[in-house]
Amino acid sequence: MELRDYIRILRRRWVSILLVAVVVTALAAAATAAQTPQYASSARLFVSTSEGDQSAVFQGGQFSAQRVKSYADLITSRELATRVVDDLELEAEAGELVGQVSAAVVVDTVNLSLEVRDSDAARAQRIAQAYAEQLVEMVRELETPPGGTQAPVKATIVDAASFSDAPVAPSWTRNLGLGLILGVLCGLGLAVMRDLLDTTIKSTDDTAQATDAAVLGAITYDPATRSKPLVTSLSPHAPRVEAFRVLRTNMQFVDVDGGDKVYVVTSSVPGEGKTTTSLNLALTLAQAGRRTLLIEADLRRPKASEALGLDNAVGVTTVLVGKVTLDEAIQKHPETDLHVLASGAVPPNPAELLQSKAMAELLVEVRERYDIVIIDAPPLLPVTDAALLAAQADGAVLIARYGKTTKDQLKSAVERLTQVDAKPVGVVLNMVPSNGRGEGYGYGYGYGYGYAPASPAEGDRSRPMAEKDRR
Repeated sequence: MELRDYIRILRRRWVSILLVAVVVTALAAAATAAQTPQYASSARLFVSTSEGDQSAVFQGGQFSAQRVKSYADLITSRELATRVVDDLELEAEAGELVGQVSAAVVVDTVNLSLEVRDSDAARAQRIAQAYAEQLVEMVRELETPPGGTQAPVKATIVDAASFSDAPVAPSWTRNLGLGLILGVLCGLGLAVMRDLLDTTIKSTDDTAQATDAAVLGAITYDPATRSKPLVTSLSPHAPRVEAFRVLRTNMQFVDVDGGDKVYVVTSSVPGEGKTTTSLNLALTLAQAGRRTLLIEADLRRPKASEALGLDNAVGVTTVLVGKVTLDEAIQKHPETDLHVLASGAVPPNPAELLQSKAMAELLVEVRERYDIVIIDAPPLLPVTDAALLAAQADGAVLIARYGKTTKDQLKSAVERLTQVDAKPVGVVLNMVPSNGRGEGYGYGYGYGYGYAPASPAEGDRSRPMAEKDRR
């Protein structure tokens, strides 16, 4: 992955990364708060040899420098710990005390520093002072030759054990800082892993893996459209209305020569917003003065006529079985010049009706009477209805929901179309979050819009998203 890929992931997943960082930092804070505060006390000793001439003093200094390293090692001996325990009459075992003390030799000197840590500041001071005193005595005993009375090397306490009531551990600053850094790294790692494992559609590069058809629009989600799903309920200058106008314009470029008139609007699976897209696209075309017919061909879960406030008792099924004529079945949307052919009664055999000769004749008739026909069809993967319709139409517009429709699902939907010699004329990316725009759509029209499904049948329960207009 290149740097720009990480920046893209950071921009899109920054909320998740921040959440992981906060959680890890909170865990670090909890772990720090659970630790028992530790207090430190230190003492310093000076190691020297007996006085003599200048040469002896120089040799004694070298000898002391060698000896002081050994004394530092004695600090952590069990023998010295036992002496301290006995001296202070502590209840702790010698092995436990060894873990509380440390020693260090000051570089290029004969000074020895020791430090004791304990959960009680006063006790830490007493133990440190006892260690220093017992070390002085141990050095005297070890360095005094047999039968002698004076040791050639001695240790002298130069700094008595210190006292401080400020705990040295745990370090809140260090632990929280490390927790924050670790949290950010974990969040970024999880975001990268999630991005690499994510097979959903998010850009034109993703759609290109399934079809050569162009992306006709990138539609963002607007929570306000749950109460107002149709563009006719909005101001003519609303961003959502303008976005459908752009989609309408892009649809005109699909058929430059003007021969294609009938388009099936479908999706891979339910819940991608194909019905509401069909409705608003048809309304926008009608508002532009084009003689438009919307056919509600989802005979299994018809919802388009309900969203328009029309009766679906008479429609496609009643025309196909010959109960009424096409003119008798067509209704007009009261707010626009859009003509609508509702579904009619739900039949037990939708697929058989849609591939019947009567359906073919119906499409021939509406092709002659209208400038453009939009067919709202069921999803491609669950049932064959949309593929049967697309085979008789001039092409299919595929709706792919951002972050939900997978590349495999879109590819399978395209394969369903090609198996019946139908062609996908374009893809509409739906439910695009605001930070998803600009990652490869490239329309430049600068408007965002969103919509909610017309009904529960669309199965859309996605989280609302919003987008700022870009002029």
